[in-house]
This record gives sequence, C-alpha cells and structure tokens, in this order.
Amino acid sequence: MAIYVLVHGGGHGGWCYEKVARRLRAAGHDVYTPTLTGLGERKHLLSTETNLSTHITDVVNILIYEDLRDVILVGHSYGGMVITGIADQAADRIRELVYLDAAHPAHGQSLVDTAPAAMAFARSSSQIVDGVELVMWPNDEMVAAMGATDPDDVATLRAKMGPHPWKAFEEPLLLKNGDAAFRLPRTNINCSANLQHSAPADRAKQVSGDRNYEIDTGHDIMVTEPDWLTATLIEIAETPARNLQA
Repeated sequence: MAIYVLVHGGGHGGWCYEKVARRLRAAGHDVYTPTLTGLGERKHLLSTETNLSTHITDVVNILIYEDLRDVILVGHSYGGMVITGIADQAADRIRELVYLDAAHPAHGQSLVDTAPAAMAFARSSSQIVDGVELVMWPNDEMVAAMGATDPDDVATLRAKMGPHPWKAFEEPLLLKNGDAAFRLPRTNINCSANLQHSAPADRAKQVSGDRNYEIDTGHDIMVTEPDWLTATLIEIAETPARNLQA
C-alpha cells in the first residue's frame, strides 16, 4: 500500500481529485485529498491573512496529525508551490514529490515570478470581497483554460471552481532548510501544450525530474485523464525514483 497526498491547484479543492482518489483506493492505496484554506468546502475560512504559508501549513499539519510517512506528495499547478514548501518543512515524511503540470519555484520566488503570464490572466478577473483580493473567478474563459472538454467535467468545474486569494499567488516561497526540498526524488508530469510553449528556462525545470512524463491533454490532468494518471501514480509507487538507477 502506498500513501498519496494529492494537493490541488488554484481555484480548485480536494474535489478535483475525486476520480483519481477513487481509483487509487480501489487498488488498495491510502489517499488524502486536502482542500486548502479559503477554497472549496473550506471557503468560509478565507481571511485577509490567507496566503501560501497558510496552505503549506494546511498540509504539513495533515502529515503530522495523521502521522503520515513515506508519502508520495503530488501538487497540481499552484500546488507545486505548496508541495515545495511542505518538502522544506517535512522532508523526512516524504518519499517522492510529483509535480503535476505544476510550478517549480526556487527559494524567494512566488507564483507570480514563475508564471507571470498565467498570473496576469488570473488577475484579470480580480475582485475585492470583504477586504480580500480574489482572482481566478470561474468565468467561461477561466473554466476553458483548465482544458476539460467532456460536458460532465465542464459542468463540474463550473459548479465547483471558486476564486483564489491573490495573496497566495504573490507571496514568495521562503525555504528555511536549504536544499532539503530539492534533495528528494521527484517526478514531473507535463501537459504537452504547456511544455511546448514554455520558455527554455522553464522547460528545463519541467523536464529536470528523476523521471518525466508528458501527456497530450488539458491542464486539469486529474479530471481529463484519471485512468492514465492513476496508472502513472501507481507506477511511481511501485518503482521509486531512487531505485531507477539500481
């Protein structure tokens, strides 16, 4: 049995992994799909203080209080920021990091730094609600950017996506334990379109994992290709990256 913690991206919640989590559990694995503060079913907890650090703490506390170890930690999109911060604080609990079409931050970088064009798009729908700047409002254009084409998937995204606190996107990731997060084995899973349109420096990060996968699908891989993603995550568990060269 493997232990997976699946961290969602901006504007989403743990709900976006439902298809994959169900398949992994049916295969006998233990799966956690936390929703970050201020999003999904935890949107009522949003405050002016909700930021990247809040979201890192959300998941670190799950690892601690559920006493999870040897975890395969997956982060989608903005979730790449979150899992890098988690790995900095709880490296001893993590077996491998999986970046799912995700941000690859360095120390001192925010998501605005790593994905400026995407963040400009996200902020184009900015609204202030109760003193909090919220972006990524799920209008037609924003939902379409997730890459889902199946009508049921599109309907789910329309119903469940919600705005994201801008403060989380603009806060820089400050690593406190040197390169601890970068010494862990890592797998990168990239969508073909994003990979093809990345700047050379960004592409170098996207293919710098101990192993790298590419799939021609929309950005929300866990929604559009749950069977493929489940099989890939099981393959990762069965052949840890640290054993690839053995």
